[in-house]
Order: sequence, then C-alpha cells, then structure tokens
Amino acid sequence: MSDITIKNNEKELFGHPIGLYVLFFTEMWERFSYYGMRAILVIYMIAQASHEDGPGLGWTELEAYQLYGWYVMLVYVISIPGGILADKVLGQKKTVMLGAAILVLGHGTLAIEASWAFFVGLGLIVVGVGCLKPNISTMVGGLYKTGDIRRDKGFSIFYIGINLGSLLATSFIGIVVAKWGWHAGFGMAGIAMLLGLLVYVFGQKYITHVGNKPTEEEKANDISLIKIFAGIFKSPLHLIIVGVMLVISIYCGFTFEGVDHWGYGALFIFISLVAGLLMMIYKSLENAIMKDRFLVLLLSFLIVIVFWGAFEQAGGLMSVYTETKTDRMLFGYLIPTPMFQGLNAGFILIFAVWIANIWAKRKIKNKEASSLFKMAIGTMIMGMGFVFMVFAAREYQETGSSHMIWLILAYLFHTIGELCSSPVSLSFITKLAPVKYASLMMGVYFAATGLGGKVAGILGEKSAEFGEYTIFFGILVFTVVFGALVIALLKPLKRLIHGAEDIEGTNYEENEGFELADKEA
Repeated sequence: MSDITIKNNEKELFGHPIGLYVLFFTEMWERFSYYGMRAILVIYMIAQASHEDGPGLGWTELEAYQLYGWYVMLVYVISIPGGILADKVLGQKKTVMLGAAILVLGHGTLAIEASWAFFVGLGLIVVGVGCLKPNISTMVGGLYKTGDIRRDKGFSIFYIGINLGSLLATSFIGIVVAKWGWHAGFGMAGIAMLLGLLVYVFGQKYITHVGNKPTEEEKANDISLIKIFAGIFKSPLHLIIVGVMLVISIYCGFTFEGVDHWGYGALFIFISLVAGLLMMIYKSLENAIMKDRFLVLLLSFLIVIVFWGAFEQAGGLMSVYTETKTDRMLFGYLIPTPMFQGLNAGFILIFAVWIANIWAKRKIKNKEASSLFKMAIGTMIMGMGFVFMVFAAREYQETGSSHMIWLILAYLFHTIGELCSSPVSLSFITKLAPVKYASLMMGVYFAATGLGGKVAGILGEKSAEFGEYTIFFGILVFTVVFGALVIALLKPLKRLIHGAEDIEGTNYEENEGFELADKEA
C-alpha cells in the first residue's frame, strides 16, 4: 500500500505535505555545506604551508578568530535584509532559490586556490545564507493551515534534516580534506549545496502555494521601518540619546586599534540605530502590558547573545584547540578535527526526545518549566561544559597534550544546554513580540545570534593574550553566574510578561513548532 495520499487536492507522504520533504532535503544539504565549511574554516586559516592537509593561509590565530567572528555575525545579521527582500519584493520561495544559487557560487569559489577567491567565496556565502535561512523556515510553516496539529511534527522532521546535514558534513569533510586537501573540502560543500538547489528546483511543483511574492495589498498593510525610526526626530530626548550613541560609536569604532577598526565602527553604528529603533517601538506600544513584555523581550536577546557567544567557540577556539593541542589518536587512527564538531549534531539526534520529555513531565507536575527558566538552565548547562575544557587546558599545561574525552564531554554538555535553551528562545520571542512587529523582532533575534558569534570571535582573540585556560574558565564562571541571575529574577520577570505563556491554543502551537526549524537560532 502506497504511503502517498491525496488530501484537499494536495499530495501527502507519511501524513505530511510532500513539500515538507522538498524543504527538508534542501535545508539538509544547505546545512551540510555550511557546517562542512565552518568545520575547516579556522584551521585552514591558521594552517601553514607545511600542514599535512596541504598549504593553508598561514594566518595567526588572532587573525583567524577576528575573521571568524565577523563571518558568523554577518551570516545572521544579513538574515534581516534577506527577510525584508522576501517580504517586500520576491517572496520567500524565490528568495530561497536566489540564496541557494549564491551559496553554490560561494562554495565553488572557495574551492579555487587563490586569495581573492577566499574572501569572495565567504562574502557570497554570507549573502546566500542570509537569503535562504530566514525564509525556508517560514515556508515550512506555510505548508500547514492555521490550527493544523501536524505543524509541530512537521517542524520536528525539518529539524532532523538540519542536524542530519551537520552530522554528515562533519563526519566526512575531515576525511576528504585529509586525503585531497582543503579546497577539496570546500568543493565538497559546494557539491552538497548544488544537490540542495537541484532538490529545490525539481520540487517546485509541491510548494506552489507557499512563499509567493507579496501582493500589493500585503505591501500596503506592511509596517515601514523607516517610518518607525523617523519618529525619533519627533522626540528630542530619544534623538539626543541616539545622537550621543552615534558619536561615541564613531569615535570608539574608528579609533579602535586593529586592522578591523572599520568593522567595529560600522558595527557600533548599526547597534546604535537598532537601539534607536527599539526605543521608538517601545514608545509606540499601546499599553503597559505590551511595554512590560517588550522589556522582557530585550532581556531575552541578551540571553541569546550570551549563549551563542559561548556556544560558538565550537567553530573557533575549540576547533583550534582540537587541532593543535588534543591527542586525536584512536586505535592508531588520527581522527580529523572536523569530526569533533559533529558530536553536537549526533548528540542532538540522540538526546532531543529525552530532553523534551523531561521538560514535558515537569510541566505536567506543575514544576517550573517556563521559557526563561529553560533558557537560563540551558545557558548554565552549556557553560558547565567548559569545566571539561578547563581540565583539558590544565592537562595540556602539565603534559603537553590533552585527552579527547574532555572535548567529548564538553560537546555533550553544550548540546544538552542547546536542547534546553535554543528550542524555546525563538518561540518565547514570538509570544512576547507585538503582532505588528513580529517579523522585525525575528530579525533582531537573528542579529542577536550573530552578535553572539562576534563575541565568540573576540573571546578567541583574547586567548592569544590570556591563554585558553583563562578564557575557558571565564566563560564557565560568567555563564553560570548569568544564568543564576536570570533564575533569581524569574518571579518579577514572569510578572512582566503578564501570562503570555499561559495562553494555549493555535498561536502557541504554531510558535512551539516554528522554533524547531532553527538549529543554531
């Protein structure tokens, strides 16, 4: 008996729209390309001409961490204009197509052995991910009508695709690099993205009803960010605050010592403008309840920055530490460094259901299981994973090498922390955000995730000055203290959200499903 059925004139497979599986494999291959490239990016930059996997760029660790921080940040920040492009002009479907094509070009360019190709390739990948990432998740939601109880399961299936792509990439790309060199690894990522693009192109007939170009009526009803921000000129106090922030940003950014001072100048200006926009949104809210919720929303962005600032060490400092200071020999075989990053995806596939059941049981027993509590606990558990990196650094100081078991345990705790925090953070934001600013707040969420990536790069840079032991220990202490502080403030914070999480029903179910579509976010 066939598993394909027809419901409401739409073909379904295993009880879900076939379009879900089109998006599943598109995202799986996109995440394969992204995580495959990310797994070798930093170690390629610091590899010397005599490296066993072939000549690298020969950069210092400081230079590699700087670029890594900017790269991770921009990948997420560009999601904001990527979302706007879809909402205002092309629609999600065409924007995803554009992003996938740009990603194929980007990864293909990285496969060229030339210095210009490295920077051009990274730039194309940033733009491609910015177009694809925020919009493909929205399309998954569009496959289901409002109130469809299959939505959560659909996003769970999509979430599996994300982690499967990550696991496959980190499992195989290290082997490819070891046998054929760095650029073969970058080329492999490009081939994976090409497969994802082909799946998407040939699967268009199954997603004809989602992600289409916005109608003129939808454009007319949309909120203009320019109009919102322009309101600042009608408020002398807010205008002065933003003006002072801009002056400080320009001064600090462009007098900052370092080759990337221009980047910090632009970043500080961007943050100042976003802060001004958020102030005007707060002022425009109709009542005290919405304003209270908005303040808690801003705090959740801070939690996101702290969490990902620590978690993204996986692609930076921890990757370099694995490559240079970890004994990776197992039964006479040298385990490629990228494989260790695959532990995160593997642990997610193993423990996701178990962690979800723990929280479900707590909720049934009327124990604390609010989103803020989960985010705080997740940050603390993830932070405690750095206990093992502290042990690894201490062992290296004493013996000149550290055992891989410390890395395995660190990734285990990081994954458990991610499963507690990440799956609820975006859902929580959609519950608190004012309806008319929901899309904008989602963009700010991605920007906060990107800022966390930049923080990760800065911490990596500081390791050259303070050493890995100090950085790992500092992350451990800060994340645990920060999470404990959020828990200490939990009661007043829950009062400020005015029962937003107590509202069950269709909207709640949609939000809980939507967040599963984003692994890193």
